[in-house]
Amino acid sequence: MSDIIKRLAATLEDRKTSDPATSYVASLHAKGLNKILEKVGEEATETIIAAKDADLDPIAVIKETADLWFHSLVMLSHLNLDAGDLLRELEDRFGTSGIDEKNARQSSVTREQKLEE
Repeated sequence: MSDIIKRLAATLEDRKTSDPATSYVASLHAKGLNKILEKVGEEATETIIAAKDADLDPIAVIKETADLWFHSLVMLSHLNLDAGDLLRELEDRFGTSGIDEKNARQSSVTREQKLEE
C-alpha cells in the first residue's frame, strides 16, 4: 500500500520545480506555505463534512480523504520533509497502544518544559 505514497511523493518532488502555469503542484509551491496550509485546512474540513454524511455518500469520504492526503504530501514536500519519514513514524507506532503513545508524547513535552524553566 505504501508504494503509491512513495510514487506520489516522488512525483510531487518532480513537479515542485515545474512551470506553475502547467502544474497544479508547482503553482501551490509558487504561492507558498500559507496557500498550501490553506488547502490542507480546506480539505480537512471537506473530509469531516463528507464523513458526517458518509451514510449518504461513502465514496465522497474516500475522495475527500485522498485530497487531504495529497495536499498533506504537498505540504511535506514544501517543507523538504520526506514522506518516507512519515511512513516510518507510522510503522514505529504500529503495535503501540495509542494511549501509551499519547502519554509518552505528553511526558516528553513535560520534560522539555521543565528543562526550559
